Amino acid sequence: MAAAGAPDGMEEPGMDTEAETVATEAPARPLNCVEAEVAAGPAAVEDSCAARGSLQPAPAQPPGDPAAQASVSNGEDAGGGAGRELVDLKIIWNKTKHDVKFPLDSTGSELKQKIHSITGLPPAMQKVMYKGLVPEDKTLREIKVTSGAKIMVVGSTINDVLAVNTPKDAAQQDAKAEENKKEPLCRQKQHRKVLDKGKPEDVMPSVKGAQERLPTVPLSGMYNKSGGKVRLTFKLEQDQLWIGTKERTEKLPMGSIKNVVSEPIEGHEDYHMMAFQLGPTEASYYWVYWVPTQYVDAIKDTVLGKWQYF
Repeated sequence: MAAAGAPDGMEEPGMDTEAETVATEAPARPLNCVEAEVAAGPAAVEDSCAARGSLQPAPAQPPGDPAAQASVSNGEDAGGGAGRELVDLKIIWNKTKHDVKFPLDSTGSELKQKIHSITGLPPAMQKVMYKGLVPEDKTLREIKVTSGAKIMVVGSTINDVLAVNTPKDAAQQDAKAEENKKEPLCRQKQHRKVLDKGKPEDVMPSVKGAQERLPTVPLSGMYNKSGGKVRLTFKLEQDQLWIGTKERTEKLPMGSIKNVVSEPIEGHEDYHMMAFQLGPTEASYYWVYWVPTQYVDAIKDTVLGKWQYF
């Protein structure tokens, strides 16, 4: 007797269709290890898991793959400049050249900090030169620094100052004590022959009782020991003193000058005679006459290094 609701010769609706659906959908999900153990026994578990692992899709590579990015370097210094325009600089200090990359929109003050990290030279004791003194409040872009520019640095570390300037100070004191025992320099025969020529007509004006910084132009119109005209040019960016005559120009490293002595000229106290000591004895003195008095202290401080404190 046929089941109620199903005529003879006809399958009950949904039975075979459901079986087909199960057969069709079954492979859609791979068996996990537990299911594999139940279905195929423990011996097939390892192979089943390995096979399932090999069928897993490879993880999608995210945009901007870090591995690919890591292979690109713009040569920036660690810790700065990401996304900022850099320039190649050649920083020259104490005859040593340092090649660095530095942000073009950083200020002169920030450049001093960078120089400090490279050389150990405190910012307060640095003079940084690029076509003149680099302003601390302006950016390198504003002063038109270009890639490959040479940045000159003048200055000494505290240890260098203590090691170098202390002997110079002692030498100055000894020289002063020795001068006090002698007659005034301007009365000595070797100097009188120059001073008796009188004050040069083109000598720079003097300001008695004043102290001024060095002018931006050479000091000119003075005499040397032979009575020829001489000019003094202070090349701070190169740490040199240039002594120029009609015949030639001597370029002296300031560190090679042992001492500077001077004395007012009698009857013309607003001018000095001055000597640069280039060797161990007085025979090495290079004499210059009619130096305007307002520049005397600035010359001594510049040559002997004291200007670096300011």
